Amino acid sequence: MRSLRSNRAARAPLPAPGREGRGRPLASALSAGKRAGKGDLLFLAAVILLAAYGVLSVYSASCYNAEVQYGDGMYFFKKQLIGFAIGLAAIVGIAFFDYRKLKKMGLPALILSLVLLALVFVPGVGKSNYGATRWIGFGGFTIQPSEIAKYGFILFAAGYFAKDPARMRTLKGALPVLGAGLAVCVLIMLEPNMSVTMCVGAIMIGMIFLGGLSPKALAGICIPALVLVPVLILAEPYRLQRLSAFVDPWASPREEGYQLIQSLYALGNGNFFGVGLFHSRQKYRFLPFSESDFILSVIAEETGFVGVLLLFLVIGFVIYRGFRIANACEDFYGYMLVSGITLAFAVQSCLNALVVSGCIPPTGLPLPLISAGNTSLVVTMAGMGIVYAVSRHNEGRKFIGYTTK
Repeated sequence: MRSLRSNRAARAPLPAPGREGRGRPLASALSAGKRAGKGDLLFLAAVILLAAYGVLSVYSASCYNAEVQYGDGMYFFKKQLIGFAIGLAAIVGIAFFDYRKLKKMGLPALILSLVLLALVFVPGVGKSNYGATRWIGFGGFTIQPSEIAKYGFILFAAGYFAKDPARMRTLKGALPVLGAGLAVCVLIMLEPNMSVTMCVGAIMIGMIFLGGLSPKALAGICIPALVLVPVLILAEPYRLQRLSAFVDPWASPREEGYQLIQSLYALGNGNFFGVGLFHSRQKYRFLPFSESDFILSVIAEETGFVGVLLLFLVIGFVIYRGFRIANACEDFYGYMLVSGITLAFAVQSCLNALVVSGCIPPTGLPLPLISAGNTSLVVTMAGMGIVYAVSRHNEGRKFIGYTTK
């Protein structure tokens, strides 16, 4: 298999007469090319399995909190189930969509993302919780713009790269993508939401790397970014407190260190096989955000090391198949689009696991497809639907003599 970064092939030409397309008129060949194949069904099955498991995990992690807070133990479960149903509908609809039409939607998607992020700061529209303003609400309906902005940026970057892949080898050619990524990061950071800012930053650098930026230019971006991280931490007292809690959570066991300590209790209590599904103890209001940012801790307590290992084997399988689909793309736009979506899923999954295990300072970031939160669930499933649509299109191209090998 070719390396992802070396996949620069333009779309292959139609077969000449006398090859696979022998005896078939051009119009017939083009018509046959529209016949998408089955696509990567294993990838699709793994995505749906993760999302379905997420619904079950949300119920287990939230039933007690939901009963105490809302008088309905099924409150979060029902919301997640609705999100799952919408996500499934999105996958089905997108699966039959020609992903190449998304190329024209890159700039509108970026503009929409920036507008939604800006609306967070409009009084009466933005919704605050736990000292952060990260949501916009209309009546009883709320969305988290930062989750949408990640994919809006990916659509823009993939479309920009595809116009002229050669220009992405220079820093000058990559400036529009860098500017778009920084604009998204700044607005998210102001919410404040450092975790999603880091996630978007990692996606931006990853896509520029996969787009073919020279190592020297890439270093010119990464080194200042790494220097900026401690500056941003020092700029906000709450970030310093979280860093201190990461270094020694037992120094403030009832304050900043509390959440990490409770997460570690859950991980330790799970041992090898766990205490059993629905039998977590930490979910009884010991572990904050047990149904969202720290749902992996509850999963670890209930299913143990074996359960977490199986979960991340499935997550790893989705990531592997996603990059494999990207590698099979013969058009640069599909390659960059799928790479960006898969990278977003991989980065967020890794960051969440590192947070709940105490490997990096605690920060709020959901586990994609698993954590409670309809915006994250629906948008992630829609993104995975795009990846599956690309796999169907690539398979369909074999009908007219294209190869994805």
